[in-house]
Amino acid sequence: MRRRDVTVLDLPGGVRLLVACDAAGGIGPKEQDRVRVSGYVLGRFTARVALMEIVAAGGRPLLLVNTACVEPEPTGKEILAGIEAEARLAGLGPDAITGSWEKNIPTVQTGLGVTALGLAEGSPPGAVAGDLIVAIGRPKVGDEVSLADPEIADLPLVLRLAKDPRVHDLLPVGSRGIAAEAEEMAGSAGLDLEWLEPQPGWDFRKSAGPATCVLAAVAPEDLPGVTQGLRQPWTPVARLAARGGGREPEGA
Repeated sequence: MRRRDVTVLDLPGGVRLLVACDAAGGIGPKEQDRVRVSGYVLGRFTARVALMEIVAAGGRPLLLVNTACVEPEPTGKEILAGIEAEARLAGLGPDAITGSWEKNIPTVQTGLGVTALGLAEGSPPGAVAGDLIVAIGRPKVGDEVSLADPEIADLPLVLRLAKDPRVHDLLPVGSRGIAAEAEEMAGSAGLDLEWLEPQPGWDFRKSAGPATCVLAAVAPEDLPGVTQGLRQPWTPVARLAARGGGREPEGA
């Protein structure tokens, strides 16, 4: 079955195998790439998305599969260094990374896919009526995205939130934007959304690119404790309610 962007396979003994992936095309160091970044940066962000999805779904990452449509050197080597750096944040070493390169055809544009596998026991608690959906991290895409940007979500943030029992649900935001992912979170819990007015500078419909933003479902009384000490900006997005109400989100 699927749980949002993660495929879930039930294994014997109550264990679940989680599978998540991310892909990037036209982003990298090659001559025809539309967004020019190093292979290292590309590897970091593509691996980050897949790992964040596994962790947010309540899983423990086990393995990364790198499928890069570039030559092994120099571009492939740079990408792999980025993947390995991100994997270390999840406790994975080089032996937990496998994959392949394009060894026959010269390429002029970068393509990369990363698949993450993880294990989970039991099921995450899930959001409940009355919870607030909070966006943490600023949505950014394309040339706006930088590894050094303190405003974007990252893997250490998701690892921290996933361990916090006050966070009832957790969902990385990608290209669909905050509004679409909030609707996904509510739908998976069988709840409606009561949208809150966006604060200045927040666009609930903007793409968050490589998961530069995450959504957390938190009881209102727990919000100060969950957000205390965060370096990323955050904002309430909506309140979850029992089915039967709700309205469309307002503009940015």
